[in-house]
Parts: sequence; structure tokens; C-alpha cells
Amino acid sequence: MFVLSRPAMAAIVVAATIAASASSSVVVGWTMPTAFPTGAGNVPTGTSYLPPGPNGPGVADQGTNTAGSQIRSVHAAAAATYTSPAGNGSPHSFSSNNWNTGDFYEISFSPAGITDSLMLSWDQARSSTGPAAFKVAISLNGGAFMDLFNYTVLQSGGGGAPGTWSSTTYNPLYTFETWLGVLWQPKVSPSSVVIRFVNREAFASAATGSNRIDNVFVKIIPAPGAVALLGVAGLAASRRRRA
Repeated sequence: MFVLSRPAMAAIVVAATIAASASSSVVVGWTMPTAFPTGAGNVPTGTSYLPPGPNGPGVADQGTNTAGSQIRSVHAAAAATYTSPAGNGSPHSFSSNNWNTGDFYEISFSPAGITDSLMLSWDQARSSTGPAAFKVAISLNGGAFMDLFNYTVLQSGGGGAPGTWSSTTYNPLYTFETWLGVLWQPKVSPSSVVIRFVNREAFASAATGSNRIDNVFVKIIPAPGAVALLGVAGLAASRRRRA
């Protein structure tokens, strides 16, 4: 009978504990599990975005800090319309058209109780005539927005596209990720966070050109000590198995 030594067993218990913690590290997350009614006007307005939830429209459907959170899109063109096509491995995404320079997707949430560094990740794609040049900007405590970096959105579907979004198959080519920890200093202690994904292009080549976003997550990054401990735990268990 295979029996683990006490040190190896303890290491496995520690690893399991850290893994469980990591799996519940989502602060806020939007996977757009339910379609919202199509139509014009900035989203969300009234109860146009689902799931409605107890905290109003656009509330995050995952995470520890969903209360008061929101996702929306703001366009200068009144003709902008919003739809819920297939996401990147999820049932729906948040899509809009009629993009002008400065139009954006936006998430907002409270970081109450969060003292660790954070990571932002999201999926984004465009149609063949949708805007490709975007930037991420952040505002803490209602202050001015600060640009973090520029990025390029890949086309989904059609000639020349590297892939096509599907409600059943996730494609990592469309996933972006950035560390927010550099802004998360104890002396700041933000009470509110707003993050925008801002279009940097002039009016798209066609008014119907669309851009969509999905699987937007803000997650806690495990402390360096926890990551190192997880590595030691895995090494101890691995050595025992080879003995």
C-alpha cells in the first residue's frame, strides 16, 4: 500500500488550501450569462441589461464584490445598438457598433476588503469593419483617468480572421491580461475603481462595424509567499511519488 510521509501529506494539504483560495480569488467578473434586449441607447439603462440582480442592471455575475458593480458601454452616436452574440466560450458577449474615437466599454466596482495586488483580464474581438485600436484607462476614487497601455483587437470570423468566437469553444488568442498591482498601494486605499476599454480610432470603416467584450475579470494575485509555498508543496509530493 502506498503511504505518504507526514511532511508530504502536510505539503499536499497546504497546496490544496492554496488552490482552493486561488479558485475563489475573483473580485468581480462579467460573463454575460443572459442576453439583454437589443436596441439603441447606452447600456445598461433602466433594466435593459440582464441579469438584473439585487444591485441594479449590469451587476457582475461572479466575485466577492458584486454589490454596486456595473458594466456599460458609452457611444457618442445615438444610433449605436447593442446585441448579445456568442461569447468566447460562453453563451453571450456584450457587443456594440457605431464606434467613434473615445467610445468605450466600462466596468466599475468597489475594492472594499481587498489588500492584495489585482489582475485584470478580458476577451475582446471585432468584426471586419469594427475598431481595432483600443487602450485601457483606470480611475481611482473618482479621479482623472490614467492610461495604462494600448492594445489591438483581433477580428473574429470572416476572411483573414485568426478564429471565430463560439459559445462552446474558448480561444485564448482573444484574451488580454494586465497587472493592476502597481496602482494598489496602501496609501491609496481606493474606495471605487472604474476601468475603461477605450476606442482610439476614428469612426469605423462602416457604421455597422462592431466590437464585443466578454469574460471580464478582476482577480486577486496570490501573495509571493503563497506561490512559493505552493511550489514547495508540489515538489515535496512529487519527490515522494518517485521514491
